[in-house]
Amino acid sequence: MRHLIEPEDLTLEEISDLVDIGLDMYDNPRVYNKVCEGKILASLFFEPSTRTKFSFDSAMMRLGGNVIGFADANTSSAQKGESLADTIRVMGYYSDIIVMRHPKEGAPKLASQYSSIPIINGGDGGHQHPTQTLTDLITIKKYKGQIDGHSVAFCGDLKYGRTVHSLIKTLARFGNKKFYLISPDELKLPSSLKRQLVEKFNVELIEVNYMEDVINEVDIFYMTRIQKERFFNEEDYLKLKNSYKLTRDKLKNAKQDMIVMHPLPRVNEIAYDVDDDERAVYFEQTELGVYVRMALITKLLEVGPYVRG
Repeated sequence: MRHLIEPEDLTLEEISDLVDIGLDMYDNPRVYNKVCEGKILASLFFEPSTRTKFSFDSAMMRLGGNVIGFADANTSSAQKGESLADTIRVMGYYSDIIVMRHPKEGAPKLASQYSSIPIINGGDGGHQHPTQTLTDLITIKKYKGQIDGHSVAFCGDLKYGRTVHSLIKTLARFGNKKFYLISPDELKLPSSLKRQLVEKFNVELIEVNYMEDVINEVDIFYMTRIQKERFFNEEDYLKLKNSYKLTRDKLKNAKQDMIVMHPLPRVNEIAYDVDDDERAVYFEQTELGVYVRMALITKLLEVGPYVRG
């Protein structure tokens, strides 16, 4: 039995395999529509979610399985004071695999220590979001042809952005060497992560304050929102919430084959007129996320393309 708590739980070969199988599922969905018959996914979301929760629900249903769970901790026994460990133990009797999101960093790791079935981390605080990373990688593979060899810009909340933290480390593992970091001083990538990237992967990190300074240099532009829920007071959020906005005008100097990505939800950091630009792939990104999550479910349950023997 295996869990997915952070991207490092998977080897590069396994990640590449998941991406390729996800793309095959995207192209040939009917081949896989019964591989999880009789299996149950428990969807435990202690923090609000739209894309991650419903993409997992959709993934399991497209594989022929069923879904149980909750989208609000207030509707679970957690409100009564039940420990996470006890919740996970009980769900092991009701389901075959669990995906959970939790506001506390490290909660999915703790859950995995008490679980009798595979646990998938659907996001824990500002820490990790491994299945968003898989979603990002399948998008890069589909639209850029390969995962490695790109210069990538990350813009927005780089301090609390768990999608950024998971993706930049994984791209560095794949050998991508040049990253542009665009953020206000208050939301820079954590120093500990920057040290790890430079010392372990020998990457080049270029920090700037304005997207216009680098947008013509990059192959992938990864936009993120300023996350209101990560701020301790509203005044700090209001000060930073409008730091960046990508518009069609700012895309004029970008490469024609650059892609614009965003984990969503969007607030106001990408203008709606960008949606019609052929380089904007963030809605396609959400669709591809369903298929790579399908691939992950089959891997952890050892069914379909991952069936034993």
